[in-house]
Amino acid sequence: MQNNNPGNFYNALVKAIGYAAGVVILLWLLYKISWVVLLLLFVVVLALIINAPVAALERKKMRRFWACLIVFGSIILIMTLLAWLIFPKINEQFRALINNLPSYADQLTRNVAAWFTDYPDVSKQIREEGSNLSKWIPSVPTTLIRIGNFSLSILSTVLIIIVFMSMVVYAVTNPRPLVELYFSFFSPHQREKAKIALLNTSTMLIGWIRSNIIGGTIEAVCITIFLSALNVPGAWVWGALTFFAQFIPRIGFYIMAIPPILVSLSMSGATALWVTIFLLGLDEIMGDFVLPKVRSSTMNIHPVSLLFSLLAMGTAFGLIGILMATPLTAIIKAYYEEFYLTQFEDDRHMKERIDSIVYRNKPI
Repeated sequence: MQNNNPGNFYNALVKAIGYAAGVVILLWLLYKISWVVLLLLFVVVLALIINAPVAALERKKMRRFWACLIVFGSIILIMTLLAWLIFPKINEQFRALINNLPSYADQLTRNVAAWFTDYPDVSKQIREEGSNLSKWIPSVPTTLIRIGNFSLSILSTVLIIIVFMSMVVYAVTNPRPLVELYFSFFSPHQREKAKIALLNTSTMLIGWIRSNIIGGTIEAVCITIFLSALNVPGAWVWGALTFFAQFIPRIGFYIMAIPPILVSLSMSGATALWVTIFLLGLDEIMGDFVLPKVRSSTMNIHPVSLLFSLLAMGTAFGLIGILMATPLTAIIKAYYEEFYLTQFEDDRHMKERIDSIVYRNKPI
C-alpha cells in the first residue's frame, strides 16, 4: 500500500532542499577559492622541482636542513645578482620605451604608409589610424599615476607572495607529513601507482623547468646581443621577455618576437627584416636541436594537449593559469598513464591501427 503521509513528503522535500542548498554552497565556495587551490598546486609544483637538488645533496649524506639552506640560499643569491646586474638596465630601457612609444608609433606609421605611396587613399588611411593610435599611448607620468592607484593591490600581492614562499619553504624542508597525506587519499593497493605517478610528474616538471631555464637564457642572451648590435631600442627588455616567454608553450615565440619586430620596423624595413630572420632562425635552431636534447624526452606531450590546456587555464585563471598550463598537463598525463592505461595489455597492433587512420587505409 502506497504511503501518502504528508509528513513524510514534507521531510523528503526538506532534505532535498537541504542537499541542493549544500551543493550550491559547496560549488560557490569552490568557485571563490579556486585561485587558492591553483596557488596550492603551484606550491606543489615548485616544491617538487626544488626538492630535486635537495634530495641530491641528501643522498651525499648531508642533513636536509643544510641541503635546504644551500639550495634556497643559492636561489636567493642568483636572484640578488640578477637584480643588481641586469634589472637596472632593464628598468632604464623600459622607462625609455614607455616615454618614446608615441614617437615609435608615429615613425612606424610613416614607414608603413611609405610602402603605399602608389595608393594615396590607403597611405592616408594608415597615417590617420596611426595618429589615433598615438593618442591612446599613455605618457610616463600618467602611467606612474595609474600604477600608484594600485598600491593597496600591490600590498596584498606582496602578502600573498610571502605566504606562498613560506608554503614552498615548509613543503621542501619537511615534506614527509605532506607525502603521507598524499598517500592517504589512495587505498593501499593503489599507493604503488600513486608513487610512480608522482615520481613521473616530478621527472617531467624538472625536465620542463631545466629546459626552459637553459633555453630561455640562451635565447635571451642571443637576442639581447643581436638587438644591441643593431641599436634596436629596449634590447635588454626584449631579452628578459624572451626568457619568460619560454614558460608559455608554443605561443611564447610570438609574445617575445612581435614587440621587437614592431620597434625595429619603426627604425627601418631592413632592420625589421633582419630582426625577423634572426628570431625565426633562432627559434628553429632552439626548437629543433637544442631544446629536444635538453628535455631528453622527459615531457612527451603533444602540442595540441598543451595548447588546449593553455587556452582553458588562461581563460579560467588568467596569467597564473597560463603559467600553470604545462605543469598541470604533465600531472594529468602522469596520472592518466599510471592509473588508466596500465589497466590494459599492450596492443601489438597499435601502430597499424594508427597508420590505418592517418593514411585512411580501408579494412580488408
